[in-house]
Amino acid sequence: MLGTLLAGTATLPLLPVARAGAADSGPANPGSSKDSAISSGNLQDPGDQTSCDYWRYCAIDGSLCSCYGGTVTSCPPGLEMSPITWIGTCHNPADERNYIISYNDCCGGVAQGRCACQRNEGDRPVVRPQNNNEITWCFQTKSQSYTCTVAIILGVALDQKK
Repeated sequence: MLGTLLAGTATLPLLPVARAGAADSGPANPGSSKDSAISSGNLQDPGDQTSCDYWRYCAIDGSLCSCYGGTVTSCPPGLEMSPITWIGTCHNPADERNYIISYNDCCGGVAQGRCACQRNEGDRPVVRPQNNNEITWCFQTKSQSYTCTVAIILGVALDQKK
């Protein structure tokens, strides 16, 4: 009898009600709908800025400001960009160069979980906080409430000798 109960419980997620609820939640991956894609229009900056796969987001951990009414480089209206950041080095497939990217959190609103991305390429332990993306960087702002993150190119990274 216990086995029947456990087997019956395991099949609950397969019911049509569960699938119908999941269908209303929208695309599973940000930028998967062609209608929501935002491109820079620049051949040297390829990709969908609302997708976690966009090249500048290689070390991001947070929600994309491009999904909240901002852009890849500016906060949505009414939010304040934190002057304290973490950095990453991302590879641009258009010119095959690496760029230093500053990830700035935008603060003062409510994070709604839209376009949440967690890419940890090059992430470091907290002993090196300037390279760690697990910290909320809303310091020196009016509000410490995190909303989303932008990815600003600081410059071209130097090539390492092999």
